[in-house]
Amino acid sequence: EDQLGAPGFEGAKWVCSTPLRSRQESHQRDLWRGLRSNDLAIVSTDHCPFCFKDQKELGLGDFSKIPNGIGGVEHRVDLLYQGVVDGKLSLERWVETIATTPARMFGLYPRKGAIAPGSDADIVVYDPNGRTRISVETHHMNLDHSAYEGYEIAGRVDTVISRGSVLVSGGQYHGRKGHGRYLPRGLSSYLV
Repeated sequence: EDQLGAPGFEGAKWVCSTPLRSRQESHQRDLWRGLRSNDLAIVSTDHCPFCFKDQKELGLGDFSKIPNGIGGVEHRVDLLYQGVVDGKLSLERWVETIATTPARMFGLYPRKGAIAPGSDADIVVYDPNGRTRISVETHHMNLDHSAYEGYEIAGRVDTVISRGSVLVSGGQYHGRKGHGRYLPRGLSSYLV
């Protein structure tokens, strides 16, 4: 209600499915409990980054025409790490939730989701002493607003390595066009 009830048409930025829930309800607490207990295995997003200008504004005068969705994929790992800082999730469970389990579910383990001989050497070095301030001014999404504008998170990505190549270091992108590769999926580890 805090976001959707924003003055004027600002609330349209947070129109998504499932709808955001009030902080007074138990949804957030229940989701953290589910992650801790492995009743929930991963956290995902459909990442629908509609710009406010020219896209969300299509619903001016008719709520049903507001494009449904918010951008969130860029900050998912950081927001989950805040759960580690707040004692809602162990560090080990965080790694399992963001890396190992998704790789297993999508049939990419152990090529992805593990640091081991024969794996792809995809590594994120995370600085627990750093700080991340989420803002439209600093995010990399092609989006004119942020659902988490101004939110301060303990910790930050320091370095990103993909297949042994440094892609991000010192807050700068060092990758090159064509570095990405299509990975055919195998069977989910949960099905074999």
